Amino acid sequence: MTPWLTVVGIGEDGFSGLGKQARRALLGARQIFGSPRQLALLPRCVTGTQAPWPSPFSLAPVLARRGEPVCVLASGDPMFYGVGASLARQVPAAELQVLSMPSSCALAAARLGWPLQEVQVVSVVARPLAAINAHLYSGMRLLVLSNDGDSPAAVAALLRERGFGPSRLHVFEHLGGPEERHVAGHADDWAHGPQAPLNLLAIECLAGPQATLLSPLAGLPDQAFRHDGQLTKRDIRAITLARLAPRPGELLWDVGAGCGSIGIEWMRAHPSCRALAVEADEGRQGFIEFNREALGVPGLNLVRGTAPDALDGLERPDAVFIGGGVTRDGVLARCWSALRPGGRLVANAVTLQSELALAHFRQGHGGELTRLHVAHAQPLGHFDTWRQALPITLLEAIKPLDA
Repeated sequence: MTPWLTVVGIGEDGFSGLGKQARRALLGARQIFGSPRQLALLPRCVTGTQAPWPSPFSLAPVLARRGEPVCVLASGDPMFYGVGASLARQVPAAELQVLSMPSSCALAAARLGWPLQEVQVVSVVARPLAAINAHLYSGMRLLVLSNDGDSPAAVAALLRERGFGPSRLHVFEHLGGPEERHVAGHADDWAHGPQAPLNLLAIECLAGPQATLLSPLAGLPDQAFRHDGQLTKRDIRAITLARLAPRPGELLWDVGAGCGSIGIEWMRAHPSCRALAVEADEGRQGFIEFNREALGVPGLNLVRGTAPDALDGLERPDAVFIGGGVTRDGVLARCWSALRPGGRLVANAVTLQSELALAHFRQGHGGELTRLHVAHAQPLGHFDTWRQALPITLLEAIKPLDA
């Protein structure tokens, strides 16, 4: 079928910068949706009815005109953090035509001479700045889609706080248009005031001597987390996450989350990984809130309550970790019931009672029990000896596909 909906990427150079196909679509459209800034770029010869997006934002007015020739204006590449991606989730591909311009990231990379495939893109548009923390590695180049004109100064402050003050920042305003502007400086002495509301920030990350440098792999140092001792220790945590085996797009339940270390490291495995941290203690809830921001996964969802009651109504998980409460009536059964077919359940036990609970579960559902012993060298007088940590019994069970 002929597409009724055309999404046109328009740049700062306006209608004159569009190709013939995009111009024809706009000239033939009965209805044109876009932001007031984008609609103001259209000349008088475009006679279709112009409608700014409703507030709060909604696609409903576009979808209600299915079958009519409709155009939607977007900035640059509509499929790159744009309205085109949102429309594509609701409009069949055969009914949709997308006409793209270079994205702001493509333009910024061209200005700086950065190979775009080697750059990490982060959006803080209506998202927490803390998401940047997950990408702070010395030598990393970031392109940050700013939320507003105050974003560059806020990002500079975040970099200073994290020990990345030497990092060099570039701010681009009105990329691709006659008012394009580029300012640069270092986070340590960032002196520029508010920028234009529509701007993009490029960062050449450089760690200072006081920066905490963390690996993207599982098994962060224990001191990377704020906690009260209720923490799955580093070596056990790395093994536990290997058994949980995070995959892109999957959801984890971190039950009895403590300081949230398992859920946080699960989400650091891939940007699309999601996690729910279930914790009843108010103090530890505060640790989770701090840790998820500091370690760059502000999207970790904190569920305040005690399992199994707190699990009611939650989205079904692809994996479950139970770090505490395996002896509580119904916890193991509730988690196993909610787990998607093919999902993984991993539980750690320290006490004899919790070990018995895992052994009983294994008798009914299968799985593998593993005993983990970790010892650390510590002083003994003038010598050193091994100090054995409490042994951990780990259960790993995979739910059958036909369950």
